[in-house]
Amino acid sequence: MSDGLTKADLGIVAGLPLQASQGGIEDLRRDIQRLMDIEAIKQLKHAYFRCIDTANFEELATLFHDEVSVHFIGGTYEWTLKGKAEYLESVTKSFHKESVGHHNGHHPEIQMLSETEATGIWYLSDNMWVLNHSFFTTGTAVYWDRYEKQGGRWLIRDTKYRRIYELNEKIEGKLPLSTHHLAKYGSDLES
Repeated sequence: MSDGLTKADLGIVAGLPLQASQGGIEDLRRDIQRLMDIEAIKQLKHAYFRCIDTANFEELATLFHDEVSVHFIGGTYEWTLKGKAEYLESVTKSFHKESVGHHNGHHPEIQMLSETEATGIWYLSDNMWVLNHSFFTTGTAVYWDRYEKQGGRWLIRDTKYRRIYELNEKIEGKLPLSTHHLAKYGSDLES
């Protein structure tokens, strides 16, 4: 029985082989470029996590395809968004001056499908405090993404995740934060 998070369930297919070509210098250059593309995709996803936790929305916008599709399924929420503008509006509202985010992506499984298309699976571990609602969420999830290379840069074309587990709890009292980056740099709360 499938658990819904197998590569087949996620639509992840085998990519180009990760082995050195038997050909000449041009084949070797393509092999090296493929490895550099895998590294570029890793850096892209790491930048994504850094940008959301630091409310760096301007840089975050440069990481997504204009027509990105987003589908995140948590224990208490589900986000389905279309397009970069809709996604950025939603994230901006979530990473505000009364929130603290901590998101780490681990164990990338990158599949190069062509010179301009790739997929990736990531394991997420995160914590999110929403101070104005005295609420804390922690857990893990599996991300699966599709990437597209445009103008020499990799962009996130589709991104999805589903929780492995999620814990939610009410925060009692004020957190003893000695520093709080989003208090200064997060978006303003809507009235």
